[in-house]
Amino acid sequence: MSQISAKDVKVLRDTTGVGMMECKKALEETGGDMQKAIEYLRKKGAAMAAKRADREASEGMICIRLSDDQKTGVIVEINCETDFVARGEVFTGFASELAGLALANDCESREELLAINLGEAYGNESVEEALKSMTGKVGEKLELKRMARLTAEAGVLESYIHPGSQLAALIAVDTDKPEETRALAKDLAMQVAAAAPIVTDRSFVPAEYVEKEKEIYRQQALSQGKKEEFVDKIVMGRLDKYYQEVVLTEQTFIKDQNARVSAVLDDFMKKNQAQVKVKAFVRYQLGA
Repeated sequence: MSQISAKDVKVLRDTTGVGMMECKKALEETGGDMQKAIEYLRKKGAAMAAKRADREASEGMICIRLSDDQKTGVIVEINCETDFVARGEVFTGFASELAGLALANDCESREELLAINLGEAYGNESVEEALKSMTGKVGEKLELKRMARLTAEAGVLESYIHPGSQLAALIAVDTDKPEETRALAKDLAMQVAAAAPIVTDRSFVPAEYVEKEKEIYRQQALSQGKKEEFVDKIVMGRLDKYYQEVVLTEQTFIKDQNARVSAVLDDFMKKNQAQVKVKAFVRYQLGA
């Protein structure tokens, strides 16, 4: 067997990101052939990924990337097994790169992102293949859990990432005065992250959600001995409180507990002579 040089080990490590000892072993197993050693390490990563497939990947991070004109944005959740790996440069760098790829390639779904080719830096692997190879590098299961893309062609896109990158929100706001609205959109992104609404307006709450809540409130009222003739009124009152929890515009504004989001929007529009409407939002919380 030919002697494996420290230089070759370093080149392999720089190419793959795998530890020095593993790189040395790969070169020894392949007779010093660099390309075969790279393939050896990829296969090892894939084998480890298969072995760890049933393990729970509940740690990780959420990344957001916005286009330069802030008209398009993506939000991506990538998982690993431990917080230790989630905070490491290898994982955070890879996660950030995937978010950038999703934006650059106009990906609309997780499946589209998984199919993207990562180029020569990753041996022309797809994202799906690279996740397996990265498993070999970090020693843990990695998973691209989900991604979403928003556009705001007639307005502004803003985001908020909570410290620790485990909670984040992306929001699209339609407006005729995007620059003036940018700070408000940032506040609304923070609102979405903190208060976890599910829709922008009560008309978008799924009918099955409403019926389920109504039935729960009805049974609660009856079990409390409320008279039948008062039950419907009680149900509607409690349903209003439900809307105030899940509808963005009806929530209490996080920066002013005496105001609703709808009132904040109305005041902003009057003061700035602007039209503003929340078009859509996406909220990711790690593991949720």
